Amino acid sequence: MIDLSDVRAAAKRVEGRVRRTPVLAAGPDLWFKLEFLQHAGSFKTRGMFNRIVDPPAAGIVAASGGNAGLAAAYAARELGVAAEVFVPVTAPAVKVAKLGKLGARVVQEGGEYAEAYAAATIRAGETGALFCHAYDDPEMVAGNGTIGLELLSQVPDGFGTVLVAVGGGGLIGGLRAALSRDIRIVGVEPVTSCAFHAAQQAGHPVDVPVSGVAADSLGARRIGDVGFALARDATSVLVEDDAIVEARRRLWDDYRIVVEHGTAAAYAALLTKAYQPEPGERVVVLLCGANTDPADLTT
Repeated sequence: MIDLSDVRAAAKRVEGRVRRTPVLAAGPDLWFKLEFLQHAGSFKTRGMFNRIVDPPAAGIVAASGGNAGLAAAYAARELGVAAEVFVPVTAPAVKVAKLGKLGARVVQEGGEYAEAYAAATIRAGETGALFCHAYDDPEMVAGNGTIGLELLSQVPDGFGTVLVAVGGGGLIGGLRAALSRDIRIVGVEPVTSCAFHAAQQAGHPVDVPVSGVAADSLGARRIGDVGFALARDATSVLVEDDAIVEARRRLWDDYRIVVEHGTAAAYAALLTKAYQPEPGERVVVLLCGANTDPADLTT
């Protein structure tokens, strides 16, 4: 189990390698944390640098629906080592193309993340490369938690709630480690990919089916042990695919913010009142990734 001391140590290790992303005041008692402006387009760059700041000569291997792979490829390039990234055949073309541009060797394997993961672990064992889990790793989770430390100094007079999209649990777990229990964390998932919600109901991580518009970034079949242990008592809400699509479009129409569908899930919880703040509740919506094709934003 990681704690605040691990997050603070991660902040020191990644300092100068990751961006301090800004916060936008989006309305009375509402702020957006613009983490999609991070290097490689998502929060995962924080955790990945914390994981591989001293990489082996054999390089790294990662499995990813897209964002973790991009973070791994970016970090490896900056650190001067090779990266091999396994993605499912369903990974968005925009993410696969970016992986190539970052210099990674891309291997498409299986129809979902779990199959790409299995192939990647075999490859890492064969080559001696460092395997970088997309979310279920203490160093990844601690690195992700550095977002929470930034927020504490960025929102005037503080905040009481953070809404965050949940896939494998690496982000919500990191936030829970970084922030005091006085701050409510709300995990938002699509009804079609809800590993965190299912784990809360079962009392432990369980396998779930994954599908839907946000499956490329929130499509973990099972919540990670590390993230669930940290955030098991967080509030969990579910949103429909059409609400996610509408939230993504509203972010563009109202704020000229372009994010991927998984990221928009967090905002969808507010728009649909799946999560309804109390009067005066000060809320941060974490917009965590923007590796997307914007062509359909106005259709």
